[in-house]
Amino acid sequence: MTGMRRILPLGEAGLLVELDDLDAVLALYEALDASRPAGVVDLVPAARTIGLTVDPAVLPLSVATGWLTQTDPVEPVTAAPRRTVEIPVRYDGEDLAEVATLLGMPAAEVVALHTSSLWRVAFCGFAPGFGYLVTDHDRLTVPRRPTPRTTVPAGSVGLAAEFSGIYPRSSPGGWQLIGSTDVPLWDPTAEPPALLAPGTAVRFVDVS
Repeated sequence: MTGMRRILPLGEAGLLVELDDLDAVLALYEALDASRPAGVVDLVPAARTIGLTVDPAVLPLSVATGWLTQTDPVEPVTAAPRRTVEIPVRYDGEDLAEVATLLGMPAAEVVALHTSSLWRVAFCGFAPGFGYLVTDHDRLTVPRRPTPRTTVPAGSVGLAAEFSGIYPRSSPGGWQLIGSTDVPLWDPTAEPPALLAPGTAVRFVDVS
């Protein structure tokens, strides 16, 4: 995979890689995560960037820059997931019928497609424990709601653009809600505190 790869300083002990799109981020992140040299403190993917924090005494920024520049991307679909998490879901979301209309298929087919797809955490953000999940097709791509809700219950499972996600706590939100789960996504007393991390594979299981 080729494309823009711009490396910028990020504080005194970090670098930021800017890439063309999410596919480029996923491909490069897989390769970087699999080849982390000593001295890497954190490696954080986002929609179009990857942030790197290092211990400069172990991994000088000049060496880290070379690693970021020279590493060849790996297509995420060819990389084995670090682990797979199953999420039981009740497909009782307020927007399920509207999502079915937007996609031109019965609600049962939306559920079947959501559960039969293997999802992968592309990156995390928005709230602690919230993972942006992607899959290898675009058949569940829907727009965000034109007017966000002021409150979305914790455990709500939604769709927005090419992503699926689960609200780890009650918060405002504009995703199309298709279901709900009781699985805790964030526990500050656990190690790690987040159930979902970049690269984790997710299977949704219908328990409606």
